[in-house]
Amino acid sequence: MRPIDLAREHGLSAQAVRNYDAAGILPPTERSKTGYRRYTPLHAQALRAFLALRGGHGHQQAVEIMRATNRGDTESAYRLIDAAHVALLAERNTRTEVATALGSLSTTTPAPVHGRPLTVGELARRLGVHPATLRTWETEGILRPERDRATGYRQYGPDCVRDAEIARQLRRGGYPLHQVAQFIDSLREAGGADALTAFLDSWQDRLITRSRTLLSGAAQLDAYLTMLDQTQQERPTTW
Repeated sequence: MRPIDLAREHGLSAQAVRNYDAAGILPPTERSKTGYRRYTPLHAQALRAFLALRGGHGHQQAVEIMRATNRGDTESAYRLIDAAHVALLAERNTRTEVATALGSLSTTTPAPVHGRPLTVGELARRLGVHPATLRTWETEGILRPERDRATGYRQYGPDCVRDAEIARQLRRGGYPLHQVAQFIDSLREAGGADALTAFLDSWQDRLITRSRTLLSGAAQLDAYLTMLDQTQQERPTTW
């Protein structure tokens, strides 16, 4: 098989195949008497495995997996694959925690804040907490009050009051401070509870897609490993 024969299946250029060969993504290649590379179905499957792995692991990680596989270091290849699944699980757990926190919020909407911002004492009375609690939440990144330019005192505007209301409900639900901060950050990023719901749905879709691409990459790599084993078994033994 020629480079163009491998490339055509994936809409690549022949030069791209040569580059992958030089990068160690493909197994060692024999040369014809005239110096041309001679590819086999094993090389074609290696290319399929790499492109499938790239979808789930990213380019550089897929390169490292194929290099490790081709030098016979499957332990390193498996570790790289396992690490990707561990990271995906951590992200999936984070998304679940944020979704659970959103679902645990009270359905009653607190009265909006009108007029001037609240002081730390006024907000503490509104929430039924100690002012020191609000300062702790600020240290943890849950609240971001502004400061009065003249006095330096904290000022809690409508957005900050909303975040404080949410933090109080989540703390009552038993959520630790770092998870409350994580949820508030997601809420700010999304732009509100309704936007966060759409954000969580999109996040879930991305996780599902990533899981499928990781599975697809694993299937193609498994097929490549099977072909490698068969190739080694077919090689004549030298005594």
